[in-house]
Amino acid sequence: MREPFDVVVVAPRAILPDGEQPCAIAIAGGRIAAVEALPHQLAARRTVTLSDDVVALPGLVDSHVHICEPGNTDWEGFATATLAAAAGGITTLVDMPLDSIPTTVDVAALEAKRKAAEGQCHVDVGFWGGVVPGNIGELAALRTAGVMGFKCFLLDSGCAQFPPVSATEMERALAALAGLDVPLLVHAESGEVAATLPVVHGARYDDYLRSRPRGLENLAVAQVIEAARRTGDHVHICHLSSSDAVPMIRSAQSDGVPVTTETCPHYLALSADDVADGMTSMKCSPPIRERPNRELLWAGLRDGVIRAVVSDHSPCTTEMKQNGAGDFATAWGGISSLQVALPVVWTEARARGFSLSDIAAWMAGGPAELTGLALKGSIEVGKDADLCVLAPEEQFTVDPNRLFHRNPGTPYDGRTLLGVVRQTWLRGEPVDPPHPRGQLLWRGAGP
Repeated sequence: MREPFDVVVVAPRAILPDGEQPCAIAIAGGRIAAVEALPHQLAARRTVTLSDDVVALPGLVDSHVHICEPGNTDWEGFATATLAAAAGGITTLVDMPLDSIPTTVDVAALEAKRKAAEGQCHVDVGFWGGVVPGNIGELAALRTAGVMGFKCFLLDSGCAQFPPVSATEMERALAALAGLDVPLLVHAESGEVAATLPVVHGARYDDYLRSRPRGLENLAVAQVIEAARRTGDHVHICHLSSSDAVPMIRSAQSDGVPVTTETCPHYLALSADDVADGMTSMKCSPPIRERPNRELLWAGLRDGVIRAVVSDHSPCTTEMKQNGAGDFATAWGGISSLQVALPVVWTEARARGFSLSDIAAWMAGGPAELTGLALKGSIEVGKDADLCVLAPEEQFTVDPNRLFHRNPGTPYDGRTLLGVVRQTWLRGEPVDPPHPRGQLLWRGAGP
């Protein structure tokens, strides 16, 4: 006779790969062992029955997060970032290679990152490696050491320890990654064009927006696409902001060019009209653009050109943000949104007729596929038993003092959002803040 499962979660509503339906999810050893229609016949040591007002989604995967530890832990650390993630239904983070000291551009730096993270993480964490001038010889070793792939910038990153590469250097790096089965992520704004534009100081958002025009992004996206076309290697365009680039990416994908892209909650929920002068809490790069641009990004999601929505959580201290009377030229460019990314996107998506199945595809399945984390991203037999229990009709008002990331400033302060995360399960058990159980991940495998 078969041993009973560790736990069965009875979900009147669950988001499975073929849509929303009632089911029972059996868990054994931290993995999903069975998924059955209701009423079920699964025997378990413990049964948890969810209420009718919540939906079980797969645990979200956020593949674009800046955790600044070690070196800049006063900006963000593993304990605070992963606790905020868990509160927002995210069960896996992938850390970007910059904003910490050292930056993740060689194996020694990767090991320093892992050492800093050990024992602190409330969710599972993986790492991207970095491409900077002169480190092509380090890429194969970083891949062997387990990074999910690599990230480069085509213009100044704002981090002196992580300089940009030229378009030519980007293509050389892409060629060097041939056969390593990992993507090259690109911050696609043209450094050559940026160098010709004046730096505009002051509190006027219109001035900042004109200093980072769409053409800066469009040219770089074209360069990335053609590098992928020539090499045949997978490139991924980070945090797409310019809707002008969507037709270019669609055309390249139709041609079979291995190019993918993502966008972020702030580009989908905010517009330039929302940014008052001096409101540097909304400064990011690429910038938040006009309302019609925002709606065209939503069209790109509907068409499947954009396949992932990730936070680009880029934190800093309150002083660095200068919000209220800030200078857009000198304030830190980045938006902190880990804990509220899901309700921000769900609020906007629901208003446009999208479903929670779409949310799961963009915020769990797409990022899991990009990162090669085969055990993440969906509620299926054999996957990690990571769940986000969401009350999709419940509203709340964002209060920065109730956010867990280290510096709680957010551009969503005071906004009323739909979707309250009631519980987050990591590998078969609810996240318990006093007892962090997050593991460090290698590409293509578990811990």
